[in-house]
Amino acid sequence: MDIALIGGHGKVALLAEPLLVEAGHTVHAVIRNPEHAAEVEATGAKAVLSDVETLDDAGWDELLRGKDAVVWAAGAGGGNPQRTRAVDQEAAIASMEAAQRVGAARYVMVSYFSASLDHGVPEDEPFHAYAEAKARADEHLRGTILEWTILGPSGLTLEEPTGRIDTAAAEAGTVSRGNVARTIVAALERPGTAGKFLAYNDGEQEIGEAFDAVS
Repeated sequence: MDIALIGGHGKVALLAEPLLVEAGHTVHAVIRNPEHAAEVEATGAKAVLSDVETLDDAGWDELLRGKDAVVWAAGAGGGNPQRTRAVDQEAAIASMEAAQRVGAARYVMVSYFSASLDHGVPEDEPFHAYAEAKARADEHLRGTILEWTILGPSGLTLEEPTGRIDTAAAEAGTVSRGNVARTIVAALERPGTAGKFLAYNDGEQEIGEAFDAVS
């Protein structure tokens, strides 16, 4: 596949890029800061300089035209509600609309374990803006014609990846960023995960087997 990976310099993205390249995909990693290009290209991905926060429809179309898939791994990083909404909700939705227009049919969204319009996070808590933005972006994605998969990892760690997860957990725990990177690859390789929200912690089941079981 020819993949546009949005948020190409994020911690998860930098782990996913070499795995995707190794699997035979072409990865166009979208970054905002040109100083990050060398680090991204060291993974085997192609760095693409673009500020997704300011792109118009034509810019999005140009960015995604010719791609088979979009992976959304971007995030505003919290702390600024306006920027969180601009990136995690508005830019994400703009990418979905562009993907539909230009025929980038496969879309993998990296969300989080408890993402839902009923997230229950009080408005006066700092996490509210992120929870709201992610929920609205995920809900918009569900209403598109794209072949979407929403990944819902729990609390992210820097532990070494095990390649094993738990998709049956009732409550959020933790998951290594390396395992999240592996779930991106696994989802793209499994059309049966389309139309699914897959929440998971680190666990005991091999990622491919876990995704096959829910496909």
